[in-house]
Amino acid sequence: MNAKQVLIVGGGTAGWMTALIMARSWIKLGFEISLLESPDVGIIGVGEGSTPALKQFFDKLDIKEEEWMPECNATYKCGISFDNWSTKPGCESYFHPFASTMDMHTLKFFIHNARMRVSGVNVYAHPNRFFLSAQIAEKNLSPIAHYNFPFDVLYGYHFDAVLLGQFLKKKAIAMGIEYRVGHLQDVILNESGDIESIKLDDGDSIGADFFVDCTGFRSLLSQQALKTPFKSFSNNLFNNAAVAMPTAIGDLIPSQTVSTALKHGWAWKIPLTNRVGNGYVYSSDFCSADDAEFELRERLGLLDADVPVCHLKMKIGQVEKHWNHNCLAVGLSQGFIEPLEATALFLVQQTAAIFVEMFEAGKFTAEYRDKFNKRIYDHFEGVRDYIVTHYKTSSRSDTEYWRANTKDQADVSETMKILYSAWMNGLDIQAEVKRLRIENYYTAPSWICIFAGMGIFPSEKRLRAASPGESIFSFDNLDDFLKRCSLNFDDHKNYLEQNFK
Repeated sequence: MNAKQVLIVGGGTAGWMTALIMARSWIKLGFEISLLESPDVGIIGVGEGSTPALKQFFDKLDIKEEEWMPECNATYKCGISFDNWSTKPGCESYFHPFASTMDMHTLKFFIHNARMRVSGVNVYAHPNRFFLSAQIAEKNLSPIAHYNFPFDVLYGYHFDAVLLGQFLKKKAIAMGIEYRVGHLQDVILNESGDIESIKLDDGDSIGADFFVDCTGFRSLLSQQALKTPFKSFSNNLFNNAAVAMPTAIGDLIPSQTVSTALKHGWAWKIPLTNRVGNGYVYSSDFCSADDAEFELRERLGLLDADVPVCHLKMKIGQVEKHWNHNCLAVGLSQGFIEPLEATALFLVQQTAAIFVEMFEAGKFTAEYRDKFNKRIYDHFEGVRDYIVTHYKTSSRSDTEYWRANTKDQADVSETMKILYSAWMNGLDIQAEVKRLRIENYYTAPSWICIFAGMGIFPSEKRLRAASPGESIFSFDNLDDFLKRCSLNFDDHKNYLEQNFK
């Protein structure tokens, strides 16, 4: 199929991000790319954080931070703190850091101590002490170093999802995307089962060679019109709802997301320049919407405050074919994994970018469609495995929700079973992650951080003292090294105010 007319149905962050990725590669090839946005459908912003991949997206489009960040009330993000997920002494909180080139000096010590600790040696192996990103986040610093510090720290962002969608829309239209407003009423298929056109409620119809479904959880093209099967993740990811509300920003602006385990799920805390985004992700099988709102308001000290909330439903899982017939599903229409590690935009970005890559390699052929579908399907599975690990490694048992989440390993993937077994037997996790070919989803240091951060070690009673050969470095030197490195970074709030006025 020689597709030259592409219609993206649905806006929001997913639609406009896809439009920009396609426009960057295809408009110069003579493609006509249009985006249809309904005036009646609101934008869902479940979580307002990203992985470091979002910086790559902006860099490839040559969009500078000083242009987009102020418009979206954006801040920097060095990683995520997970509070109260574990009840094990010393592991009640841990930080999942984004990488830094300084890790080349400290990561080897962390991995060594983690393996020694699993082997029953009494050494310190909590991740927070080993990473520069953790130091930066703990001190509320910006991840942008002074010019005389030539080492990079990877970072993501916090942002207002609605404002980001509006910013991307403006950039996409300027790049040549044709913008149309209308409400989809029907999807017309041809004899081969492909989408021929879509019909609007005003009677107009729009045809195209290829369609992109960005219609959210309704998935009007992919799941409804093309009947693409959906694989639910509800067997091991129970959360299917959220309640969100803002609070005022204080004198400090943290450079991390905080995820705190609650009775029936977890709460996010995401700092923007103008407010703090708060939310509670929970399972409706264990908690009502009213109870979730009460627990969140109580946690924030807002039981009697007139602060509006937003209640959301989530459909957790993925379509079995992200590219089906002449339609690509992107964003919530293709699937969603709860926002614990802020992977939603990462998966949108991967889907659109890999699709463009596959087109440039083999056009719109069945061979490349199958390869593409496997890559994206495996990507969702890989991210899902890491999210599930947070629950399976938790030691909480205070509510039925947590007891259900942690009860056994029967509903986890073979990949998770292999990694968990390798960890508990003191094997080389780096080698296992590489052998399983999952390093593109989460790297070995991330897996070691979650196991060590959750305190997945032998009992304290079984520990023995470290021999001189097993205690290979000085913590005084490590602490001093990271402390001196952190002096090269400014206060986060001051940096934002001085550079993004």
